[in-house]
Amino acid sequence: MRILARLTAVLLIAFLAVNARAQEMDRAPDRSEGEGPFDQLVLRGATLIDGTGAPPIGPVDIVVEGGRIAQIRTVGYPGTPIREEDRPDTGSRELDVEGMYVLPGFVDMHGHQHTRQSGQGVPVEYVHKLWMAHGITTTRDVGSVGVDWLMEHKARSAASEITAPRMVAFPRFGQNFGRPIVTPEDARAWVRFIKEKGAEGIKFFGAPPEIMKAALDEAGLQGLRTTMHHAQLAVTRMNALQSASHGLTSMEHWYGLPEALFEDRIVQHYPLDYNYQNEQHRFGEAGRLWKQAAPPFSDHWNAVMDSLIALDFTIVPTFVAYLASRDLMRQSRNIWHALYTMPSLWEFYRPSRRAHGSYWFYWTTEDEVDWRENYRLWMTFINEYKNRGGRVALGSDSGYIYNLYGFGYIQEMELMREAGFHPLEVIWSATLKGAEAIGLDQEVGSIQVGKRADFVIVEENPLENLKVLFGTGALKLNDETGQVERVGGVKYTIKDGIIYDAKALLADVRAMVDAARADAGLPPTPMPMFIETNWPEIIQPGH
Repeated sequence: MRILARLTAVLLIAFLAVNARAQEMDRAPDRSEGEGPFDQLVLRGATLIDGTGAPPIGPVDIVVEGGRIAQIRTVGYPGTPIREEDRPDTGSRELDVEGMYVLPGFVDMHGHQHTRQSGQGVPVEYVHKLWMAHGITTTRDVGSVGVDWLMEHKARSAASEITAPRMVAFPRFGQNFGRPIVTPEDARAWVRFIKEKGAEGIKFFGAPPEIMKAALDEAGLQGLRTTMHHAQLAVTRMNALQSASHGLTSMEHWYGLPEALFEDRIVQHYPLDYNYQNEQHRFGEAGRLWKQAAPPFSDHWNAVMDSLIALDFTIVPTFVAYLASRDLMRQSRNIWHALYTMPSLWEFYRPSRRAHGSYWFYWTTEDEVDWRENYRLWMTFINEYKNRGGRVALGSDSGYIYNLYGFGYIQEMELMREAGFHPLEVIWSATLKGAEAIGLDQEVGSIQVGKRADFVIVEENPLENLKVLFGTGALKLNDETGQVERVGGVKYTIKDGIIYDAKALLADVRAMVDAARADAGLPPTPMPMFIETNWPEIIQPGH
């Protein structure tokens, strides 16, 4: 009992320290960006990708009133003049988007907000603007900073007081409770506590089975959704299929799936010198896990998949979170790092025994080869899960492992495409599927009359090339001038009928990065070869 009392005291002191730090965390500044809201906003001449998996249609005019979609009206045919007689009345604000593509606002199902006081040392405004500049209008926050901080920012975003996505709160299990959770009743009490705070769900990492079962049961009684990173420290006691059978509604990443697919073992094949606290051990061996599972389309593989689908279980794979593991050089040298990665974040990414996800102590060719096979097997499962009617939603888990906010979200789209998703299925996962998984599909996720006016507007066709959604755009040869140009990048992000200039948001981020570099005594741009406005010049010999 004395040991338990001491442990309780230590955890309480730690909690008070964390809570005190949360009180010091910086806040997002009041909104100074964005036009609107307007009494009536009309988007003129759009090609519409509505987020339901339906093919594009256009030209259409979209009318927004009171921050919601009031009309979607067909106004002609491709290659012919717009039929003016079919157009709705002029609104108080019109936006000419003829020839552009309009998509629903994106839903990021795995978001982490960071502040200057966190290990990354970035202002939360930086995170928000990178998200918004890439069309992310809703994010599911899976345990950032502190509960009260999160609820404050959630309310401010809902009121459009800050430039930030709408927030859906999934605090970490046990977060900000004030005492450790050691009994099933403690678990139930925390679930009720978080419900009273206004959370929509819970993020688990694992716990003893009796505590997990109680928490999941209470979450169901309270109407809360749940998700889980099935961490190796607990996965032998509850894998993905087991947790889903006890009421878990979704899962993050892929941990817990191979364990549910094991046929000849319960514990993964750990080297005997393995230490979970050594992150190269943790991530290196994770890349050898899928090949220990039942082979694709085998009886056991099929049975697990069909059982999860029958439970209406959502998978958020976050492929991009581990992308550096299969090609460290490429992911660490993406062109956007030079312009948009804060120096403190770059330092956080560097090999470190302490920083989470900075596991490049001695990353080898063997590690990367194993991870490529890991991806092949993982992607096979996820694509077939989607094909059989399972819900797959898109989350980025940005801020770690050279995975930059906003940019990483578009990389996740490309990885879904690599897995076998049609581009329309990628957009579906990024919009309506995510909205369904968090219970917001009557409000957001598709462009439909009555829903909130959340849009992503881009000048190029994203179905032809998802790269045009990156803030750095895509390279394209101009056959008329013979020059190489950068095209695309989100032009406008609209949230609740407020129009944000996405490129202006990126310029704000660029200014933050340059200021941080100046404060650190560094030049404004670490690699001038990546300056977007000077591309033809920098590809000359010698550069």
